[in-house]
Amino acid sequence: MKFLVINGVNLNLTGKREKSVYGSATLEDINAKIAAFCKANGDSVEFYQSNIEGELVNKFHEAFLNKTCDAILFNAGAFTHYSYALRDAIAAIDIPVAEVHISNVHAREEFRHKSVLSEVCKGVVCGFGHGSYIAAIVGLKDCLSK
Repeated sequence: MKFLVINGVNLNLTGKREKSVYGSATLEDINAKIAAFCKANGDSVEFYQSNIEGELVNKFHEAFLNKTCDAILFNAGAFTHYSYALRDAIAAIDIPVAEVHISNVHAREEFRHKSVLSEVCKGVVCGFGHGSYIAAIVGLKDCLSK
């Protein structure tokens, strides 16, 4: 199975900012753990990160139009809470998307409790650090194998 991991706004600073919330692992460290998990399970993975909403939308369109993956893991960062453009991009494609968060967004500020993306995603995993991505891969594989 081929996965696409899309990380959004400010995720490039993971491991460098708010370590008490996001931990000390960098995005590169997290991507390496995801890649190793995929390889060990016979899957492949591509990674993409952008701080620009339109570029994220374009990546969803590209994945859909070019059929480059079987499933997408998406950590939108703060865009989760207000980006209807990203919500519509997910709704427009027929690739299952898992919403992923490193931190437990429900244990944080009130504004982080609402996601405009969740209702168009196959599932949501949060609060387990890089393990949130691994759990989403397992969940997506299970859904796609049925």
